[in-house]
Amino acid sequence: MAQYFELHPDNPQPRLLKQAVALLAKGEVIAVPTDSSYALVCHLDDKAAVDRMRRLRGVDDRHHLTLLCRDLSELANYARVDNKQYRLLKSATPGAYTFILEASKEVPRRVSHPSRKTIGLRVPEHKALQELLALHGAPLLATTLIPPGETEPLHEGAEIRERFEHQLAAVLDAGACPSAPTTVIDLVPMGTGGEPEVVREGRGSLAALGL
Repeated sequence: MAQYFELHPDNPQPRLLKQAVALLAKGEVIAVPTDSSYALVCHLDDKAAVDRMRRLRGVDDRHHLTLLCRDLSELANYARVDNKQYRLLKSATPGAYTFILEASKEVPRRVSHPSRKTIGLRVPEHKALQELLALHGAPLLATTLIPPGETEPLHEGAEIRERFEHQLAAVLDAGACPSAPTTVIDLVPMGTGGEPEVVREGRGSLAALGL
């Protein structure tokens, strides 16, 4: 049965966030609010948790998982980023964007794309999630909470609790999220002189990035 943590959207209770961090440390998968719908998250280095998260989402190892980072200084540890890529990242973070980049050796091979060796990276703009990441002390592995066989992400904590209460360890409810996924942009071509490629247009504005 999923624990249900009702968080204040502007001043999330540290006591509840610490309980969520303890669950993640035990290898659990939880649902968290973001600036673009809810997401499933787990500890980066826990293979069983990663496998369980893929099953809950209904995706295989060719689906890009995303590292949620507090800021770009964390992101740089997990991806190879040149100056041009960094300038674009800096202009769009924090925000509702996921960027696909070449994974560094710090990323376990099992969570990067099996053929491309890439990873999705994101710096979210959501108070509760930012504080959860701070207490966790490291990036979390995530995927947008779109139920298997469906196309729209879930954005209400109560609905997630009802539908996944026997599959998740916890739901962090900080109020409704936007009902849109992130905008996904592949920055890998920039490393060889190409242009960014829009993989999915979502909540993040393309015009803000000049795309």
